[in-house]
Amino acid sequence: MAEKLGGDGLVEELCNGFRLLMDPRHRLITFDSLKRNAALLGLDGLRDDELRAMIREGDADGDGALSQWEFCVLMVRLSPQMMAAPTQWMDQASGFMS
Repeated sequence: MAEKLGGDGLVEELCNGFRLLMDPRHRLITFDSLKRNAALLGLDGLRDDELRAMIREGDADGDGALSQWEFCVLMVRLSPQMMAAPTQWMDQASGFMS
């Protein structure tokens, strides 16, 4: 996927995924927004504790939600195909999201 989209395209897709899942009031992916949108990802069969574990996995600052940066880092970490050049993508992501 990363090779097909290129760095900028990949970052844009990650940002689109974040916007799809986020709570628009808080501009974060919360447990409630993830649960509400889980079916869009084919995750509607997951239990609440599994959804909470997904949030915890990427929650670097411990606020119980995922910021756009935390979401992008988590997606890169969980996608082995993207790991070929993580430094390049994270550098591009930081420039794109600032």
